[in-house]
Amino acid sequence: MSRFAYVDGRYVRHADACVHIEDRGYQFADAVYEVWSVFDGRLADTQGHLDRLDRSLKSLRIDAPMSRAALLVVLYEVIRRNRVKEGMVYLQVSRGVAPRDHFFPVGVKPTLVITARAADREAAATKARIGIKVITQPDIRWGRCDIKTVGLLPNVLAKQAAKDAGASDVLFVDKDDFVTEGGSANAYIVDEAGVIRTRSLKSNILAGITRAQLLKILNTSDIEIKEEAFTVAEALAAREVFITAATSLVMPVVEIDGHKIGDGNPGSVATALREAYIQQATTTAGI
Repeated sequence: MSRFAYVDGRYVRHADACVHIEDRGYQFADAVYEVWSVFDGRLADTQGHLDRLDRSLKSLRIDAPMSRAALLVVLYEVIRRNRVKEGMVYLQVSRGVAPRDHFFPVGVKPTLVITARAADREAAATKARIGIKVITQPDIRWGRCDIKTVGLLPNVLAKQAAKDAGASDVLFVDKDDFVTEGGSANAYIVDEAGVIRTRSLKSNILAGITRAQLLKILNTSDIEIKEEAFTVAEALAAREVFITAATSLVMPVVEIDGHKIGDGNPGSVATALREAYIQQATTTAGI
């Protein structure tokens, strides 16, 4: 089956989709993006992703390419044309096409690109039952990680280092040896007291939409959660470690830098939270 993409007002074959060579997303990483999970053909955490997209665009002073209502129509048309029931949708907005110059161009229309693809939920579930290995890497990203930009070269280098080491992802570590977040996910531990800890959004990390939904779930449970930083040493000594993202949902981490976490198997907390998040996401998808 042919895949389809939306590029600036047109639905085109994925193989033929392209943007201009002077698009500022290509030349300056002057662009933002969002990624949605799709459950049963419906977008998960719809409003949270749209709200974050608005914040990212405003932070970079990029105009919204269309109204929210119109954007939802396009998103669902891309899902329909690609016949995606279970999968992902990727959206990217750049400042637009203009002769290469560091200054903002005047009178330029933003470039909007949307793609969709299917996901193997069963393979992801199997991965979650086993857990993943990660390595630590120095956090060399720019100082505005709260903006979801396409400037992801530090993430690419770190994730490739993880792959080269036989791991699935990384935990970024700041100069004080505190974990900031994963290569493309928020990070958590269940500490020795059974408290879930995850870094505060005040510490310049991305405000994950899956993270926000998970915190809502936790606020209705008996599990204590603290938004505070933890060190690599605390992660190694933790009962459990896990990460969250639209792509991985809730994913247990069973090894860091070759050191087993707990008994080396996914913990009960992360496993239960994954099930709770999927239940919540599938129930409210499209909202």
